[in-house]
Amino acid sequence: MWRFLGTSKVLTSSDVWFLGKCYKLLSEELSSDSDSKSGHAAFLEDFSSRIWITYRKGFDAISDSKYTSDVNWGCMVRSSQMLVAQALIFHHLGRSWRKPSQKPYSPEYIGILHMFGDSEACAFSIHNLLQAGKSYGLAAGSWVGPYAMCRAWQTLVRTNREQHEVVDGNGSFPMALYVVSGDEDGERGGAPVVCIDVAAQLCCDFNKGQSAWSPILLLVPLVLGLDKLNPRYIPLLKETFTFPQSLGILGGKPGTSTYIAGVQDDRALYLDPHEVQLVVDIAADNLEADTSSYHCSTVRDLALDLIDPSLAIGFYCHDKDDFDDFCSRASELVDKANGAPLFTVVQSVQPSKQMYNQDDVLGSSGDGMDNINVEDLDGSGETGEEEWQIL
Repeated sequence: MWRFLGTSKVLTSSDVWFLGKCYKLLSEELSSDSDSKSGHAAFLEDFSSRIWITYRKGFDAISDSKYTSDVNWGCMVRSSQMLVAQALIFHHLGRSWRKPSQKPYSPEYIGILHMFGDSEACAFSIHNLLQAGKSYGLAAGSWVGPYAMCRAWQTLVRTNREQHEVVDGNGSFPMALYVVSGDEDGERGGAPVVCIDVAAQLCCDFNKGQSAWSPILLLVPLVLGLDKLNPRYIPLLKETFTFPQSLGILGGKPGTSTYIAGVQDDRALYLDPHEVQLVVDIAADNLEADTSSYHCSTVRDLALDLIDPSLAIGFYCHDKDDFDDFCSRASELVDKANGAPLFTVVQSVQPSKQMYNQDDVLGSSGDGMDNINVEDLDGSGETGEEEWQIL
């Protein structure tokens, strides 16, 4: 059974853009009882196949705290888990994957859900994310912003990869991770800069130099206003959902994070982590598991101009051609931004751009990435604690 919450503008006859796919909805379909694969029905099937991760109660206490639930404080963590889970679904099963109506399920699907279980034994659990993000202020019982959340993922993925390399020579996170930022604390300064050479180096490092490119997840934390979202950014945010690489947005009303996965007209369509569910344990080898609590049949909406200006956008590129396509689309978006882009794309660090602390970043010869020690890259494309900033 489908429910639609929000205003009457949810699922009008306007096109829906949902994680890079366009659904054309005709007005007659909205009032039809037909079971045919209309644009409306196809969208609903896609929506309900996305991984939905919510507040849980009844899990083992987090670290040395007494918290056995994340109710009222864990929504940003849950929203970020949803975004990363979609990246893993796209990587292992493809964008066209839909949740099967019958069991047994595929090992890839069950394996992904297992990684987001609520215990320290699960790679990307809330327990492990909070531990990884301690230095960025993550703690049980405390709300966290999108920038710190992205950095926590960066740390957790690095730690996870190192642990698996020690055990079996392989990492369990199947892609490079690039946290794109514009300055040292992510809360001020110019637009973040996607540096193609940094992405290439991260992919090469991920492959241990055996091949030039790998799948890559990009997380782009942004601050697009002071107390409210600057309206000049709304058309740009909407257009990111047309990118085939789109993974949506970590964002919502101030202090209330959601996973925004689609847009229609001036509305954001999102998956809401605020529903409280009992903890479930999905074993990695249980292909008959009940996964219903990880899928949602409620489409919720929010006016785009009500979104908190602090947010993060995600993109997944499965190979070099896909990354090149992303860069092309992003550059076109810059051209439409009238001088205020969400983020920019550059090939390499250019001395003429006046990147701050050039001597540390470029070296004496000013040859960009060629002079950066690979060991200095921290996994987000940064040298030490420095980050690219266009002044």
